[in-house]
Amino acid sequence: MRIETEISKVRAFLHRARRNQACVGFVPTMGALHEGHMSLIRRSVMDTDVTVVSVFVNPTQFAPQEDFEAYPRLLREDAIAAESAGAHLIFAPTTDGMYAPDASTFVTVEGLTEGLCGRFRPGHFRGVTTVVTKLLNIIQPDRAYFGLKDYQQFAVIKRMTRDLNLPVEIVGVPTVRETDGLAMSSRNAYLSPADRAAAPALYQALQEGAKAVREGASIEQARDVAAQVLAQVPQMRVQYLEAVHPETLEPADYARPPVMLAAAVFLGEARLIDNIVVDGE
Repeated sequence: MRIETEISKVRAFLHRARRNQACVGFVPTMGALHEGHMSLIRRSVMDTDVTVVSVFVNPTQFAPQEDFEAYPRLLREDAIAAESAGAHLIFAPTTDGMYAPDASTFVTVEGLTEGLCGRFRPGHFRGVTTVVTKLLNIIQPDRAYFGLKDYQQFAVIKRMTRDLNLPVEIVGVPTVRETDGLAMSSRNAYLSPADRAAAPALYQALQEGAKAVREGASIEQARDVAAQVLAQVPQMRVQYLEAVHPETLEPADYARPPVMLAAAVFLGEARLIDNIVVDGE
């Protein structure tokens, strides 16, 4: 497996691969790889001939008070993990390589970015869509893989590529969880032992809310059921607990599937997100 930091070298590598009719898969990450990332890489390796993994902590998607400086940067460990999963190339650009000092062009998706996390993280999705557009332009993959834990991000990227006629298939991969249900995330490393023990309540709350929907409860009743579970963890601060349509991400005012229950909570220094989609089956 190769590690490249320069755009020109990544393009040259992929040009040679495409001359051999290779199908290219792409997994964008900010590093600190865990089993969730490994599932994306393995899916790409299974589906395509060449898998590229980007490792880039993107500054434009962090607000000033967020954890950009503290975000773990573990390129050596990430390279070992990515290679073990079958990746062929890691692209680890520098910030200067990705953004010119006077960069003034951004990509914005309206509508889908306004609720859920977007309501509390102004500018976040503009940073995400801009960097993903740049990465897709550099790598030009046939398929790109995103975890469904970040469901809003997946929906936004899928809409962006459709609207911009980008020739890439956006593939959503199911959330990978710890044995107690906690969704795997690089930010789980911020959890203290006590907070880690409490963290599975987030998924448990969503499960109870989803069960209520399946049993015919109203949206308000389902949210109340989930909120009651979260309320049993005193140190858990709820940022949002919402029920939305899984395609439009608009608030659901109906009591039948499909519905996505989504939540964001704070435990100590960690902000955790999760979701469950209740389909019509």
